[in-house]
Amino acid sequence: MRTERPAWYAASPGSWRDWVTVLHLPYTSWHLSYVLVGAGLAPSLSLERLLGTLLAFFLAVGIAAHALDELRGRPLGTSISSPVLAAAAGVSLAGAAAIGVVGVAQVGWGLVAFVVVGVVAVVGYNLELLGGRLHTDAVFALAWGSFPVLTAYFAQAGTLRLSAGVAAAFAYGLSRAQRVLSTDARRLRRRVRSVEGTVVEADGSRREITRQSLLHPLEGALVALSWSVAALGVALVLARSGW
Repeated sequence: MRTERPAWYAASPGSWRDWVTVLHLPYTSWHLSYVLVGAGLAPSLSLERLLGTLLAFFLAVGIAAHALDELRGRPLGTSISSPVLAAAAGVSLAGAAAIGVVGVAQVGWGLVAFVVVGVVAVVGYNLELLGGRLHTDAVFALAWGSFPVLTAYFAQAGTLRLSAGVAAAFAYGLSRAQRVLSTDARRLRRRVRSVEGTVVEADGSRREITRQSLLHPLEGALVALSWSVAALGVALVLARSGW
């Protein structure tokens, strides 16, 4: 049995706590923050469109993508049944797509492309379709970083401008950094049994290398980034709202 939590944000196993773990709440809020960034950079801000975009991404990423990820390989080791995970993913993804379709009436037909790309990204990345060609660090950064920024901006403005592209590049780079940090952290938590080694300082002092000493800077950076990106997104929306 696993004695180490599968992720730094994982709840104790069992019942409703398994769903808390599956939602990856710090990472979900991180990627929803990119929605705030995109909306906050738009020329004008519609609260109704922003709430709709946030809800769609919560359903698609927070629930559907993470449920499919747990369904394939059980990386978090939850006891949620496969049919329940599949149903949660299907209903949530359908709900996200429905919100997008409703938004077409307000935003325009260009929003359809974002809906299609979003559905393909969720299914293709998390189920590792096409032999895993969509399950890469680059696709992760594009789908969960750049894409929310561009979608939120388009949902507000009905078009894309250079500022949205630059913000998408920011989100891509930060999401690549997240992926690098989280990949090593997951490996240490889930696959590494023990770590041995010694660090010899310039003054001759010695410090033992342990799994925890390797995890601490990785997860410390992830914790700091998860809340600071959220703060940035909220700040941009508040600034756009005159606060």
